[in-house]
Amino acid sequence: MTETVRFRGPDAQSPQVMVVDDEECIRETMLKLLDSFGIGALTVAGADDCLRLLREGFRGVILMDVMMPGKDGWETIREMENEGLMQGNIISMLTAMDVPDERLEGLKETVLDYIVKPFEPSELIASVRMYLKLLDRVQSGA
Repeated sequence: MTETVRFRGPDAQSPQVMVVDDEECIRETMLKLLDSFGIGALTVAGADDCLRLLREGFRGVILMDVMMPGKDGWETIREMENEGLMQGNIISMLTAMDVPDERLEGLKETVLDYIVKPFEPSELIASVRMYLKLLDRVQSGA
């Protein structure tokens, strides 16, 4: 599903977080939440738009839904790996399912974190801030 990419935040020209979710209400909620904490973000409705933005150079935190029509989150990650698009990105999976086996699969797929919906907004923001600090350290060589 392709839609216009939505940007919000203090520096909308270089967002730090990409939200990938097929549900518009989730994308809008996440965009508002991140913006309210001064975190630049963009949203896309599915894997194809996510992959396109990665090919165009997006690097940052990716909050990706597991279950999406077409390519699901796991297929998207495999495609990212096959195309060499993992470097410079931290992936956290978002899902309404809380299944231990799926968590393990996520870890095997080079996912840093696994967040179950509904989530506590303050915990999500704390996690995103931690991911951004980690990315900054990695990129600066610290």
